[in-house]
Amino acid sequence: MGYREAYEGWKADPEAFWMEAAKAVEWSRPPSRALFPERAPLHEWFVDGEMNTCFNAVDRHVAAGRGDQAAIVHESPITGSSRTVTYAELQDLTARLAGALARRGVAKGDRVVIYMPMVAEAAVAMLACARIGAVHSVVFGGFAANELAVRIDDCKPKAVLAASCGIEPGRVVDYKPLLDGAIDIAKHKPDFCVIFQRPEKPAALVEGRDAEWFAFQEGAAPAAPVPVGGAEPLYVLYTSGTTGQPKGVVRPSGGHAVALHWTMRNLYGVGAGDVFWAASDVGWVVGHSYIVYGPLLAGCTSVLFEGKPVGTPDAATFWRVIAKHKVKSFFTAPTAFRAIKREDPAGALVAGHDLSSLKALYLAGERSDTDTVNWAARLLGVPVVDHWWQTETGWAITGVPLGLEPGCEIRLGTTGLAMPGYDVRILDEGGHEVPPGTLGAVAVKLPLPPGTLPTLWNAEARFVKSYLTTFPGWYETGDAGMKDAEGYLQIMARTDDVINVAGHRLSTGAMEEVLSDHPDIAECAVVGIADELKGQAPLGFLCLNKGCNRPHGEITSEAVKLVRDRIGPVAAFRLAVVVDRLPKTRSGKILRGIMAKIADGESFRQPATIDDPAILDEIAAALAGLGLPPARR
Repeated sequence: MGYREAYEGWKADPEAFWMEAAKAVEWSRPPSRALFPERAPLHEWFVDGEMNTCFNAVDRHVAAGRGDQAAIVHESPITGSSRTVTYAELQDLTARLAGALARRGVAKGDRVVIYMPMVAEAAVAMLACARIGAVHSVVFGGFAANELAVRIDDCKPKAVLAASCGIEPGRVVDYKPLLDGAIDIAKHKPDFCVIFQRPEKPAALVEGRDAEWFAFQEGAAPAAPVPVGGAEPLYVLYTSGTTGQPKGVVRPSGGHAVALHWTMRNLYGVGAGDVFWAASDVGWVVGHSYIVYGPLLAGCTSVLFEGKPVGTPDAATFWRVIAKHKVKSFFTAPTAFRAIKREDPAGALVAGHDLSSLKALYLAGERSDTDTVNWAARLLGVPVVDHWWQTETGWAITGVPLGLEPGCEIRLGTTGLAMPGYDVRILDEGGHEVPPGTLGAVAVKLPLPPGTLPTLWNAEARFVKSYLTTFPGWYETGDAGMKDAEGYLQIMARTDDVINVAGHRLSTGAMEEVLSDHPDIAECAVVGIADELKGQAPLGFLCLNKGCNRPHGEITSEAVKLVRDRIGPVAAFRLAVVVDRLPKTRSGKILRGIMAKIADGESFRQPATIDDPAILDEIAAALAGLGLPPARR
């Protein structure tokens, strides 16, 4: 079955499509139907079915005779260590931790916050919660105490599972003091905390509240998987909100397992025994979907990587891991490849690494410029798929399903085709569909498919207002883009990154695409700043390739000319500045909104997710050279 046949089959009979996909999941009570639309526009899937995600991700593979297969490979160039956990070992680890949690009163429906770095125990913690029907909420390790406290107060966990520290290049990040501070600030107090002591920095424990990881589990009876309803939550994952109050995205158990299992085979082209690597973090949605749950549901070996694309120790780290573990399908952010390309523009460091196991590279999380995609494709000799999805959806809205159709066309500059379950349209401000090739708001016709968010945690009205109100009957993605006549989607920017220059709606993403073609520019970002005459004007931030010693003025002049030649004078692109690096979240997203506020001299709040706050001062200093007013933090 090819892509078109599968997609049209879904459109013709969505119920039959998803009931067939649900057969890949082992249910303790099969669902009677797929969609439950009774509360539309709040749709639910597989409501009357019962299953357990941990059982499907671990136990059933052991029962099938594959207990000796590697389930998780923890590769840590940061600590110089490597560890393999088989499916049988993972079953034992999750059952023992789940049993210890149950012994302390954690039961089905209770929440557990997980605050850990990229260690195998983080995955064990998630699966142990799933095993007993507890709802986990992973908070990115190292988040500030006040941000952690906000999440504790919102989801009200019975317990917190944490590590003593995280390890970054050249420094150790103390997690435990941040956790202690968060609990002090929070109104809600967890009953207890369990601390995984890392040898690099053990932490002092609070008597009566904190327990050491292994001591906590001593003598606990292994827990059996607890069946949960198909629509009951597996986890809550917080994503940033425009009000400063994070939004708790709810992930339903049954639809999540069905959708992820479908994507592993059909989108990523992997199955039982294959090695899959998503170079992300368990604190982000990619880590939930494609480090822990997706690969394990499919019976793959999942690489859990504690390191950076460059600097741990060099820009060949990715190639070493792929060669060592025979990775078949690799998923990372475009930012990672831009960093590698900046350090090693010729790709010389690939030499000596056997990458013959690799069949495809998947990029997501940030716009993939064609220069970086072409560079990666030439270097690796495999298809490079830029696909698009969100924390809210949990899996790809658009992509190129190489597992379903190995020869499916990849069109540069697009994020591929809508996956079954997603009816993607481009709408104008009035909610009317626009012709192919026209920029507009990207929306998905309701109902959203299985595995996507049915609501926000304890905030149903906010869910409706945030996503379902602007275009009634549609899910508002918040992204702007365009589709071609064959349905290939091009995501240009967040809708608030579409700027209005003298009445012309222009995509900053299109300008970034042009700038990325300059041979000396490794990475760039374009933001809209206030302009008295035109309303808004674009401003470009340019990061240069390593070893480029040309005068910055020459490069900015060439950049301005490039945009003028490719897009036209209507873009009014006249301002550009060279910076050493761009401010990003820890997941690699460029903080364009903050950059625009700095450029406009507005006050701003430093995001909790920023990778390195010092970059904001560097940006401000660079802009001072353009005569722009200083911003207030």
